Amino acid sequence: MFPLQLLAQSSNYVFPNEKELQWSVLIVLYPYLTGLVAGAFILASLVRVFDAKKVAPTYRLALLTALAFLICAPIPLVTHLGHPERAIEIMMTPHLSSAMAIFGFVYLWYLMAVLLLEIWFDFRADLVKKTEVTRGIVKSFYTALTLGFKDVSKKALQFDDKAGRFITIIGIPSAVLLHGYVGFIFGSLKSNPWWSSVLMPVIFLLSAIVSGISLVLLFYLITTKYRKQVLDIGCLDAVGRYLMFALIFDLTLEGLDIVHRLYEAGEWVEVLGLLSSGYLYYTIFGLQLFLGGLLPLGMLAYTQLSKASEAVRTKLYAISGFLVLLGVLAMRWNVVIGGQLFSKSLRGLSTYKLEMIGQEGILASLFLLILPIIILFVLVKIIPPWGTHGAEPEAGQGDPQPV
Repeated sequence: MFPLQLLAQSSNYVFPNEKELQWSVLIVLYPYLTGLVAGAFILASLVRVFDAKKVAPTYRLALLTALAFLICAPIPLVTHLGHPERAIEIMMTPHLSSAMAIFGFVYLWYLMAVLLLEIWFDFRADLVKKTEVTRGIVKSFYTALTLGFKDVSKKALQFDDKAGRFITIIGIPSAVLLHGYVGFIFGSLKSNPWWSSVLMPVIFLLSAIVSGISLVLLFYLITTKYRKQVLDIGCLDAVGRYLMFALIFDLTLEGLDIVHRLYEAGEWVEVLGLLSSGYLYYTIFGLQLFLGGLLPLGMLAYTQLSKASEAVRTKLYAISGFLVLLGVLAMRWNVVIGGQLFSKSLRGLSTYKLEMIGQEGILASLFLLILPIIILFVLVKIIPPWGTHGAEPEAGQGDPQPV
C-alpha cells in the first residue's frame, strides 16, 4: 500500500505512482548532448562531402567538438541508473527488440568506426609532425597515436583524404541514426500523447543540427579571439546561413506538429493544452519558441539581408548561437519532463522539483555540460584543429578581420 501522506497529495486524478517522475534532468541532457554531436558532425560533413569551402575553418574544430561531446553522451544515462556498474550488460546481453538497447551498438559504431577513424585520417600528418618535434614520453605518446603509420608522402596523404571522405559519407547516415533514434524512442510510445508523433524523430534531428551548428559557431568565435587570430567573416556568414535555414525547417516542423495535434483533437488535447498554458508555458513559448527560435531567426535573417558592419554581424551571430542552444535545451526539457507531468488518466497534472545538489541535481547537470568542454580543451591541446591541416585560413577566404 502507498503511504497515506502520498495518497493525500494525489489529486485531480493523478495516481500515487505518478507523483515522482521516473526520468529526471539527466535524461534531458542525454538527447541534448547527442544532438550536439550530430549537429557538429553534419557541419563538418559540409566541407568534406559537399565541398563547402567557406566553412572550412570550422571543419576540424567541429570534428573534435563532436568527439568531446560523444565521449560524454552516455554519462547522463549511466549516472541515472540505480546500478551504473550494470551498464556494460547492455553490450554483453544484446536485446535487438529494444530501441534503448540498440543505443550501445549505434554509439560504438559511430565512435569507433566513424568519428575516431575520420579524425585519425585527418590528423595523421599532424601527429607525425608532432613525433618529429617532441621528445621523451610526449614523443612516445604521439607515436602511439600514429599507430606506426608515419608515411607523409603525397600519395599517402591523398589516400588519407579519400579514406576520410568515404568515412564521412558513411558517417552522415550514422549521425542521423544516432540522434534520429532518440526521437524514435519517444515517438514510438503510443501511451504518451505528448511524445507519440511520427514527426518526433525528424524534429529531434533538425533541432540537433541546429544546436550543433550553433555550438561550433560559438567555439569558433571564442577560440579565434583567445588565439588572437583573424576572424573569417565569410566563414561566419556561411555558418550563419546554414544555421538560419536549419532553424527555419526546425521551427516549421515544430509548428506543423502543433497544428497536427490540434487538428486531430484527441481525448488528450485538453490536458496537453492545460500543461502548455501552465507548468510549461514559459519554457515552451518563452524559451523554446521565442528566445530560442523566432528571435535568433530574426537576427540571422538580419545579418544575411542587411549591410551591417562585420562587428555587428559577429555579435549577432554570437547572441543567436547562444539563444539557439538555450532554446534546444528548453525543447528537450519540455519533451522529457513535460511528457511525464500529466497523469495516465489525462485528467490531472503532476509537478517536478529540480534539486540543487545530489546525483540528479543542478550542480551535477552543470558538471556534465562543462565536462565535454574540458575534454575539448584537452583535445585541442593535443591535436590543434586550426586550419585545414594545422595551418591558418588563407587570407583570401572571406575577407578576415581582426577580432
